Amino acid sequence: MRISAGQLKGRKIAVRRSSGKSGRDDLRPTSSKVREALFDILRNDIKGSTFLDLYAGTGAVGFEALSRGASSTCFVEADREASKEISQYIRKMELDRMTEVFAGAAERFLKRTEVAELTFDIIFGDPPYASDELEKILPLIDAGKILRTGGCLVIEHPAKKTIAVSCKNLRLIKNYKYGDTMLTLYRKEP
Repeated sequence: MRISAGQLKGRKIAVRRSSGKSGRDDLRPTSSKVREALFDILRNDIKGSTFLDLYAGTGAVGFEALSRGASSTCFVEADREASKEISQYIRKMELDRMTEVFAGAAERFLKRTEVAELTFDIIFGDPPYASDELEKILPLIDAGKILRTGGCLVIEHPAKKTIAVSCKNLRLIKNYKYGDTMLTLYRKEP
């Protein structure tokens, strides 16, 4: 898998099989087609933004965000081996000053950052498709301050799965379908 555009264009990110505690047989990285679409959607928001890559997996989306002009990226990944690999890529690409890696569950990260008052301009969430993670994280993002006012939340999920969580502070902007994948875009209301 390669970074497709920007300052890091062409840099390779290896995809490995995982056998971690998460129960996943392998990582399901966001395809290059969907990544291109994601950053086309975010093209007016990415420059200088603070980016959160929840369920980072290989880190490809977060690295792509940095490559396309994000000022910083925080990677959150529960699989310890995947987190270590992301950290290795960060050192290899000399991105230490612009990145942070949290090796743990997304829900735990969101609860901790609320206390620490850490905020982001863009949050990308790609939870395991056959999980109930969306039901856990959307209320935390909606009710919390982690997403700045006017900021974007993009959730990647199966096209056949409708997001059934109602939000008070997140306004659904649009659903974008790419084959079996759906990107759902929200904006944080004032």
